[in-house]
Amino acid sequence: MSALVLRRLGLGAVTLLLVSVLVFGATQALPGDAASAMLGREATPERLAALRLHLRLDEPVWRQYLGWLGGMLRGDFGTSLATEQPVSALLAPRIGNSAFLVLLAALLAIPASLAIGMASAVRRDGVLDHVLSNVSLALAALPEFIIGIALVMLFATQVMHVLPAVAMIADDEPIWRQWDQAVLPSLALVLAVVPYMGRIVRGSMVEVLESEYVAMARLKGMPQHRVMLRHALPNAVVPFVQVTALQLAWLAGGVVVVEFVFRYPGMGQALVDAVANRDLPVVQALSLLIGGVYVVLNTLADIATVMLTPRLRTALP
Repeated sequence: MSALVLRRLGLGAVTLLLVSVLVFGATQALPGDAASAMLGREATPERLAALRLHLRLDEPVWRQYLGWLGGMLRGDFGTSLATEQPVSALLAPRIGNSAFLVLLAALLAIPASLAIGMASAVRRDGVLDHVLSNVSLALAALPEFIIGIALVMLFATQVMHVLPAVAMIADDEPIWRQWDQAVLPSLALVLAVVPYMGRIVRGSMVEVLESEYVAMARLKGMPQHRVMLRHALPNAVVPFVQVTALQLAWLAGGVVVVEFVFRYPGMGQALVDAVANRDLPVVQALSLLIGGVYVVLNTLADIATVMLTPRLRTALP
């Protein structure tokens, strides 16, 4: 198991290195440069030359990349071009807000997906199964911003004015004490990922419920809930773990649209603002962070899959 973990960590490190190359190359390929964006159209050639020298834009691209990568490895994400603050200090509260939003969405989505998938599998081809399948397909076809706007119209207007339409989060108070500001954004994320996760659970449960050991448990007179929880669910959880990791990784990037809709001050809103202001250090840091979340969650999913599958676990050297 230790060899598997080390191998997966090594592959994750290589993947992150490739992601860093793509992120840096993509930002460098943009037209113009950071100095022109900071000084605007009225900048003099002397000021542009001085700022390019200060930002080390006159160096070769490979040397700029190595300097940027070395700073990332040391925890130095550079200085924001828009606010002239350290990127780490600028993004720390935004990352905390987004982490709380994703955590809240995960705590709601995981049990909801399990319940929906199990209910559909038990009532296979019944009325409940058809209703849940059609609702899941409809939600899966809707973009996140449409779901967010619909939630605002339902819960933040005169229809049912119980939650704020725009997140008004105070900077001097922890986000978990302002949980009501995160309800609608997290609910939008939940409705975006539950259809996929629930359908994976349903498919796995249907396959497991048709197996011989489940039929034997039923013939022995075991109650339905014990059959589901003791025999069916543990053997159907592996695909669910994999798709959950993928969906949680998607949430790290999907918060961009949802946070923009609700004006939620997280990573997504910070990325939108950084792109609008051409704040390349912030864009690079956030892009690499989102890529890192993908790599970490996929690595954890691979390890969990091996640990939860006896055939794979016993095949390890």
